[in-house]
Amino acid sequence: MKTVKLAVIPGDGIGHEVVPGALRILERLAEIDGGLKFEFEHFDYGCDYYLQHGDMMAPDGIERLSQSDAVFLGAVGDAGKVPDHISLWGLLIKIRREFQQEINVRPAKVFEGIGSPLANPKDFDLMVVRENSEGEYSSVGGRMFHEEHEIAIQSSVFSKRATSQAMHYAFDLAASRRKMVTSATKSNGIYHAMPFWDDVFKEISEGYADISTTSEHIDALSASFVTRPERYDVVVASNLFGDILTDIGAAIMGSIGIAPSANLNLNGRYPSMFEPVHGSAPDIVGKGLANPVGQIWTAKMLLDHFGYTELGSMLLRAIEDTFREGIMTSDIGGSSSTDEVTSSILDKLQ
Repeated sequence: MKTVKLAVIPGDGIGHEVVPGALRILERLAEIDGGLKFEFEHFDYGCDYYLQHGDMMAPDGIERLSQSDAVFLGAVGDAGKVPDHISLWGLLIKIRREFQQEINVRPAKVFEGIGSPLANPKDFDLMVVRENSEGEYSSVGGRMFHEEHEIAIQSSVFSKRATSQAMHYAFDLAASRRKMVTSATKSNGIYHAMPFWDDVFKEISEGYADISTTSEHIDALSASFVTRPERYDVVVASNLFGDILTDIGAAIMGSIGIAPSANLNLNGRYPSMFEPVHGSAPDIVGKGLANPVGQIWTAKMLLDHFGYTELGSMLLRAIEDTFREGIMTSDIGGSSSTDEVTSSILDKLQ
C-alpha cells in the first residue's frame, strides 16, 4: 500500500467549497486503485488566519508543511481583508520559494461541451512551462523619494541554472507529446535578459535534435494563443510571460475556473504544490456557483506527479463526460451547482 501524505490548505473564499469535493474524488480513486491511500492534514492558513495572528501561516508553518509529500492548495487572497501583496507573499509565494518549486506547469485544452469564446478553437491542447522562481518576479528593487519625485525600481533576475532547468523540463515534456517547443521571448525590447534567454534556449535545443522549436515574441505569441492556439504543444516562458500566457490559455478554454496548475520541486528535497489557477472569488462565496473543475483537474495533475497516470486519465475522462452531459457551472454556460458538478464526476469514477 502506497500512502501519499497531503498538506491541505483550503485557504480563502471558494477554496473551502472546491477543496472538499476534490479530496473526496482522490479518496474514490485511491479505492479504485486498491494500492493507494491518501492521508490529509488540514491547515487553516489564509487571510482569516492573518487577521487573528498577524501572519498568513504559523511561525513553523513551512516546517510542518515540509513533512508532507505534496501541498494541495485551494485559493489565496481576500483584498477586502488583507492586501494582496501580503496574502500572496505570505503564503503562496512563500511556499513556492521556500520549497524551491522552480517549475510551474499549466495545461489548456478544448473540452467538448464547453463553448470556447473562440469561433473555431480547433481542438487545441497545449502545456505552458513557466520558470517559477525568479525572472521578472524577483523582489530586487525598491521605492524612494516622495510625491512627484517618487520612483520605483524593480530588477528582473535570470540565472542560467534556473532558465536551463525550465527549458530542459519543457523539452522532456514535449518528447512525450507532439515534440514541439516554443520559447516566449521579447529580445527586441528587453535588452539584456531576453537575448540571454534566447541564447540559453538555443543551447538547450541543440541537445534535443528530434524536437522542433520556434521562438516568438510575447506580444505576437499572446495574439497567436487567441487566433491559432492549435499551433502549440509545449511553450516555455519566464515567470511573468508564463503567467500572462496561462491566463490567456484559461480564457480560451472558457473560464479560469477550470484551469489547474502544478508548482514542482525537481530536486526531491521538498514537496511540490498543486493549486487551481483561479482566485478566491469572494463575490460568489456561499452561493454554490464556484466551478470545482480547476481544483479537480489539479488533483489529476497531482496523480500524474506521483505516477498514477491511469487514475489521472480516468479522472480527466470523468470531467469530460460530465461536460458532455451539460453538467457545468454558470461561468461556462451551465446551471449546475458546485456540488452537482462534483457529484457527477464522482459518479462517473467506477
